[in-house]
Amino acid sequence: MALAKPCSGSVLSGSLGISETQVQAQLLATGRAKFEQTALSLDREAWFAVFTSSHHEKKVSHRFLEQHLENFLPLYSEIHHWTNRRKVTVQLPLFPNYVFVRIDRRQRGQVLQVPGVLAIVGRGYEPTPLPDFEIESLRSGLHLRKFEPHPSLEVGTRVRIRVGPLEGMEGFLVRKKNNLRVVLTVPLINKSVAVEVDAGDIEPASRHSAGVSSDPRAFHH
Repeated sequence: MALAKPCSGSVLSGSLGISETQVQAQLLATGRAKFEQTALSLDREAWFAVFTSSHHEKKVSHRFLEQHLENFLPLYSEIHHWTNRRKVTVQLPLFPNYVFVRIDRRQRGQVLQVPGVLAIVGRGYEPTPLPDFEIESLRSGLHLRKFEPHPSLEVGTRVRIRVGPLEGMEGFLVRKKNNLRVVLTVPLINKSVAVEVDAGDIEPASRHSAGVSSDPRAFHH
């Protein structure tokens, strides 16, 4: 899956709720049928990426919980070495500056008012929902596999995970030391993570994809 840092025109700030004037303009511009369809979608909950201040991900997630807003903050473990040679395992955000929240459109204002929240990631003036499949797959597989942040990739062997809780997710195959990893990218926020896999757990995403070998032995090189 990849999360991209919000840029101008790609996020919703706190002032971009649906106002009465906007509703009227939409009705005139697009016709009653489209407006009614939009109104019906107000109740539909979906996952959105929330862009936060640096090092505020856990605080934002906690505030969401206090307000009974379903959210997901993927964490991974990393060993830090202190000056006294002590080793401490810390839990860090898998996607720095991002928390995922499940809301309907009417709750956008509530989300944007939480301290530490800078924007809801979207295109133009509309937040862009993330596929439920991607978020639920991450939630299910996070504690069963070893995840870590990974730089976003432009090229590489594209593979599909064919077994387990991440079944069906696609990414690029890389190797770290003696282990295979699949880099999953969330395109909306242009962020990537690497999940450790066994060679038998993956297959080519498409035999016609550029750079993908049709020989499964290629994954053992």
